[in-house]
Amino acid sequence: MVSKLGWQLVQLGRKLWVRTVAFAVLALFSALVAVLVQDHIPEALSDIIGAGAAENILNILASSMLTVTTFSLSVMVAAYSASTTNVSPRATRLLMEDSTTQNALATFVGSFLFSIVSIILLNTEVYNQRGRVVLFLATILVIVLIVVMILIWISHLSSLGRVGETAGKVEDQAYAALKRHNKYPWLEAQPLQSLQQIPKDAKPVLTNTIGYLQHIDIKSINSWATENNCHAYVAVRPGVFVEPCRPLLWLSPAPADTSSVPLDAFCISNYRTFDQDPRFGLLVLAEIASKALSPAINDPGTAIEIIGRGMRVLSNWQVPSIDKATIQYPQVSVLSLSLTCLFDDFYTPIARDGAAMLEVQIRLQKSLLALAGQRAEFRPHTLRHSAAALARAEHAMAYSEDIKTLKALHQQLCDS
Repeated sequence: MVSKLGWQLVQLGRKLWVRTVAFAVLALFSALVAVLVQDHIPEALSDIIGAGAAENILNILASSMLTVTTFSLSVMVAAYSASTTNVSPRATRLLMEDSTTQNALATFVGSFLFSIVSIILLNTEVYNQRGRVVLFLATILVIVLIVVMILIWISHLSSLGRVGETAGKVEDQAYAALKRHNKYPWLEAQPLQSLQQIPKDAKPVLTNTIGYLQHIDIKSINSWATENNCHAYVAVRPGVFVEPCRPLLWLSPAPADTSSVPLDAFCISNYRTFDQDPRFGLLVLAEIASKALSPAINDPGTAIEIIGRGMRVLSNWQVPSIDKATIQYPQVSVLSLSLTCLFDDFYTPIARDGAAMLEVQIRLQKSLLALAGQRAEFRPHTLRHSAAALARAEHAMAYSEDIKTLKALHQQLCDS
């Protein structure tokens, strides 16, 4: 598992300004390199390329890149606004972390700074004739980079902020989080199947922070528990909303002084993240379907598409197996992820908001029937949600033939 510092660096690397600053620094470095290598350029080459060639091109770059950057920012903001309105505010954060968008903006800003700094250095007579040749060649490379990035950016704009594209990103994140859970179901610690397994003499450790748990540094907790000769039972998983009355972990045997417990191993913030939280991806998918089913949008086709996406994610669930070789932190036990919660997070909102739409209910019943045939562990959950969806439909629908169709699908599931 990634340590807290490593996880924070990963989160930092997803920020737009980090990549932009990195490209800008690289651009500044490229402009200064010409000063360092100018004495190694053959004199004959400087006679071939005119002294003013680089400056003319740089002036064009400086004016055009500022315009392109401003336009790209306006497009990006419009895409974020459209995603918030038509998809889900939670999904907008994925667009903000989109690597293609960040690379495009970073390239444009970096090219602008490269041209500005180069023009300043040219006017301060830092470059000699051979240095201008190096700057000219560097400018040509920057232009090639800009052209390639503009082509990629234009192609990317056709799907940026679209409902289908954004839903695909959410599905990918949910799938990745579930695959990570399948590989490390207990975050490389000991399994804790339920809170009833916690010893009666265990002492709870609380926090004064209120918010969503984003990441747990199991390594830090294990080191502290080893030093204090106790066992830590982590009672929360990433995605849980924690508050002062909810214990983060229990210690047994409880040390006399628990003030040194590394509470900073629990990263708590105002919002959830997808990394260690498979439930969040399914919840956001359900939000997209619910918004599509709202009277203002009335798009059952998107909800039907989302049901398929959620079904694909859930079908990758694997029953956690205890493998002692994967237990790297034996002094810590972590609570299991509930399959019940995964089904509830995804199917309950869609069944509620699509109760009056026959096409949505048919797709929902068929997806539950398909999941029931994949794994025996799915069957009790599919039966429960199939019955609940049918009950909601009976309450919302007036046409008896529609209800009869749904009852037939539900009965098919019961008989399978």
